[in-house]
Amino acid sequence: MGILWGLMAVLMIAWVVMLRRRGGIRQVAPGSPDAADPADYGFMRQEDLDVRLPGPDQDLLDVMSVVQRNQDFTAASQLLAGTGRETEARWERVQAIAGAAALEAQATPRLGAGWLHAWRSQQPKDAGGAQVFAEFLVQQAWRGGGTEDEQRIILEEARGACEQAALLAPGDPVPHITHLAVARGLGYSQPEFEQVWLKILDTAPGHMGAHLAGLRYWCEKWHGSREQAFAFAEAAAARAPRGSLLAALPLFALYEHMPDVNLVRGFYESEVVSKALHGALFAVHAARPDDPMLAHVRHLLVFFLVRSERWSEAMQQLVRVDGHVGAVPWTAEADPAASYAVYRALAVAGYEANGGSPATLSA
Repeated sequence: MGILWGLMAVLMIAWVVMLRRRGGIRQVAPGSPDAADPADYGFMRQEDLDVRLPGPDQDLLDVMSVVQRNQDFTAASQLLAGTGRETEARWERVQAIAGAAALEAQATPRLGAGWLHAWRSQQPKDAGGAQVFAEFLVQQAWRGGGTEDEQRIILEEARGACEQAALLAPGDPVPHITHLAVARGLGYSQPEFEQVWLKILDTAPGHMGAHLAGLRYWCEKWHGSREQAFAFAEAAAARAPRGSLLAALPLFALYEHMPDVNLVRGFYESEVVSKALHGALFAVHAARPDDPMLAHVRHLLVFFLVRSERWSEAMQQLVRVDGHVGAVPWTAEADPAASYAVYRALAVAGYEANGGSPATLSA
């Protein structure tokens, strides 16, 4: 999948896009008056797309700028202290802060992320710092590129950090969500995994981020099967109350189990894809506009709607997420911004080839 669409990205970047011709799309040379231009819709240039987050969180970006510039954890500690437990926002922020620390440590192994280690040593009882450190270890394990034994050692340390973080904040699901990733990496048996999952259900049974983490364990490429992953996703969607994004979970299960070669249009017109798209579209229409997980669902919808040639619906999602690309499926590629830009260009070209324009989109 990645190779085929990577080749398409090269073509798109080389030749830009696409003829406005009702009923079809074909490439044209750069600068052609018939070329569909994403800039006409106010979309950001590819080089300006933010790959750090799936959607806007200016408070977090401001805080991390201060933390990394001054190498002082105080602002991050204060931000998490003011971010409620059991919320998607807290999980998003813990992931982002830990990710920034992991990238910093990777870039400068001797000096990077000193502020995080200072946070843990100076405020060992701070729940936010403990949660960030546990997630930092998990991300180090995945990013480190070490041997399997080295990765396992880091994940074992992360398991202990999760347990400590959970003791510091009873009722907060974040340490248990991080533990789900540890369980996946260490290959917990299904009964062992379910013991961790029960802690999620006890603290935040409707948490979308937790369900996405849990889904990965049940996938065929990890410790489950296609059938188990879809059963997990569909059960969550079935019990989701109105306004919950859990109704979109089957679309994520579908993404995790796509065939290696899936460019045949018939696949995207199949009942299984149509059903998953319907659930996800229903979920985003019913969700709160400020739900931090909404951008995750919209990004995956762009991926499937473009491949299904549902151009207008894809454009409706793009205008709501453009600017931030730190989400699946783009982060699965070496260059998330380039991958996103390809799909965006295809959506614009398809939309205009079927009579759309900036004026009709905004109407």
